[in-house]
Amino acid sequence: MNLFTIPSPSSLWTTVRPGGAFNIACSFAALWAFVKVLRMLRWRVKTTQLLGPPRTSLVYGVSHDLAISQNSAAMYERWATEYGVVYMIPSVLGQTTVVLCDPRAIAHFYTREIRTYVHTPLSLALLEAAVGKGLLWAQGETHKRQRKALTPAFSNAAIRKLTSVFYDSAYKAKGKWDTVIESSKDGDAVIEVQNWMNHISLDTVGIAGFSHDFGSLDGKPASVTEVFDTFGSNQPSAMNEFFILLASVFPIILKIPTKRRNLFKKLSVTMEQISNELLIRSRREKDANMSQGGEENSLVGLLIKSEGQDAELHMSAEEVVAQMKVLLLAGYETTSGDLTWALIELSRHPDVQTRLREELLAFGPDPTYDQLKANLPYLDAVVHETLRLRPPVPESVRVAAEDDVLPLSEPVRTASGNMTDSISIAKGTLITISIPAINRSSAIWGPDSKEFKPDRWLTEDGIGGKAKEVQGHRHLLTFVDGPRACLGKDFAITEFKTVLSVLVKNFVFEMRDGPNTPVEAARGILPRPRVVGEDGTGVPLRIRQYE
Repeated sequence: MNLFTIPSPSSLWTTVRPGGAFNIACSFAALWAFVKVLRMLRWRVKTTQLLGPPRTSLVYGVSHDLAISQNSAAMYERWATEYGVVYMIPSVLGQTTVVLCDPRAIAHFYTREIRTYVHTPLSLALLEAAVGKGLLWAQGETHKRQRKALTPAFSNAAIRKLTSVFYDSAYKAKGKWDTVIESSKDGDAVIEVQNWMNHISLDTVGIAGFSHDFGSLDGKPASVTEVFDTFGSNQPSAMNEFFILLASVFPIILKIPTKRRNLFKKLSVTMEQISNELLIRSRREKDANMSQGGEENSLVGLLIKSEGQDAELHMSAEEVVAQMKVLLLAGYETTSGDLTWALIELSRHPDVQTRLREELLAFGPDPTYDQLKANLPYLDAVVHETLRLRPPVPESVRVAAEDDVLPLSEPVRTASGNMTDSISIAKGTLITISIPAINRSSAIWGPDSKEFKPDRWLTEDGIGGKAKEVQGHRHLLTFVDGPRACLGKDFAITEFKTVLSVLVKNFVFEMRDGPNTPVEAARGILPRPRVVGEDGTGVPLRIRQYE
């Protein structure tokens, strides 16, 4: 080659391009690191630095310990005892999370939840993938508009009219159980109750919300039933937990097609197909229903009404379908899990079960909606004690969208050793509240806080002074609080009471392997009970008819 030959432009670019691309990449990486350092410095200056547990993992902080624990609430409570009612925990890849265990700080947090404290990018991605851009996903004015549009479907008047639907599902399950028990030789039968509670809840929400019977109590095959049931038999793998933890920093990781992500995708597609089918049918029936005095305040009626371009609280087609998916998911997952927990606790505490049955039998006929609310105090106590000990949703995790100051009901010691009665929170700070940790806290609920003790709801002094400081339904965080408080609370509690009253009046429940049978937390879509050694979320109970 002649040393004086001028290289062609293409060969010159081939020579320079790799180095140029590398330099550009390095420049972007340096800029990203610089911005991260500036944000970290601002965060450290603006946020009160608190005490907290040391990291147990360089990568995960303490997040992996919490994720694999059978009782993360106990870990949060132990740290609150050691470090104060507000403290910091090290999280994934150097992140820090502020944990709130103080009733006053928690009340402040929930009142500002849709503006100051908002979903994290991970939460938004997970919710959108599972149920779309509906009420659970929405924030700010969008959340306010969607909630206002749906509120009439969950009023006292609306739930009062739906009580007969709850009874119908409960009695359908009773009839199936009677058949199983009567065909047994010993006068009792072992029945896997969680699956039945799932199907009671799904059929109920189908009829009550959409005038559609999924028929799962009759064994009717339906795509949504099959997908929901699959979650119970497919527990999250260690690899899935690894992806979720890293996704808290890099949400794009959720795009990786894990088995569980594919299951969520299938669930979302299935619920969307069913929602669209129900909407098409309901639109066709709308005029006929209205001419016969049909209820526009039913959930599906409100959704169809909101589709109109001139509707005061207009929702897009995407939002309408998302609301239906939310109700399907919530109707299947939440009440069914707590009904299962209630049957477990009654099986473990036969004296409580007997006392509840006596109250129900003494009352006589099936109570109305208003009687369920006011005339059966022990049923109310059993239901709320279950809701206290076993909230379906384990945590509220949010990120601060702006700087804020959290007031405290008692002072805490900062990392520098000073005492303070308020905490400065910088924009970008992660906040978490462990709902079961607050519901079961000994400092808040007293020394018997871990016990299933319905009597605490029956006396004036049963709910202690500290517990009374917790804002939320009956001083519980089970339905959270503030503008994101569960819209379906009354629906869920009425269904819970109705189904439990029918089952306890007619059957006696025992743990199959004795009252000390160990039960652990498994995971459907949300945490679920499971008898240790059972597959999926199996809860087999020995059941006989009450004579």
